[in-house]
Amino acid sequence: MPTYEYKCKKCGTRFEKEQRMVDPPLKKCPKCKGEVFRLISKNVGIAFKGSGFYSNDSKNSSSPCSSCPKQP
Repeated sequence: MPTYEYKCKKCGTRFEKEQRMVDPPLKKCPKCKGEVFRLISKNVGIAFKGSGFYSNDSKNSSSPCSSCPKQP
């Protein structure tokens, strides 16, 4: 579930709320009950889990790929 950040227009309080993507945005500040708006976040958490990437991902190879254009 994504975490959304909100800011109150009245008191300036910033808070986060974990919500489903289909949930409507919050409308009231939990502190002063003023109107809130959802902030656009620049930090997106990406987690790569598992043993790693496939062996052909970003692999340096001594032989050029067959579908690559020839270099002059």
